[in-house]
Amino acid sequence: MRTHIVARLAAIVLGLEGLAILALVVWQVRALVTGDTGSFESALALVVLTAIGAVAVLAFAAATWRGQSWGRSGGIVTQLLVLAVAVGAMTGAYAEPATGFALAAPAAVALVLLVLAVRAAGRNAPGAAPR
Repeated sequence: MRTHIVARLAAIVLGLEGLAILALVVWQVRALVTGDTGSFESALALVVLTAIGAVAVLAFAAATWRGQSWGRSGGIVTQLLVLAVAVGAMTGAYAEPATGFALAAPAAVALVLLVLAVRAAGRNAPGAAPR
């Protein structure tokens, strides 16, 4: 199956997001080791969950690069979740609009690229109706 260029771009953005999440894991581990946490158990659980999320996003990136639909689907769900977190960061009593925008911008780009990749995959699928 030939992978469309938009899918490759989406995979690159997903991969960069996965690497950013890995950087967050490193930061969390550093905080855990230096004792900069309120609860060791909660911090450890957060490190594990964040690492699982990073592996998942990197797996979505690899699958999207290879043209597999589950990678695009997982990537779309991930971007919607990131956008929800970004909106939460931009609003409320402890709003941080800059942080929200920093989360929302790459998520919006990735979401658009992933939707375009899904459309391209549908057009190129065997048995697809000719246009």
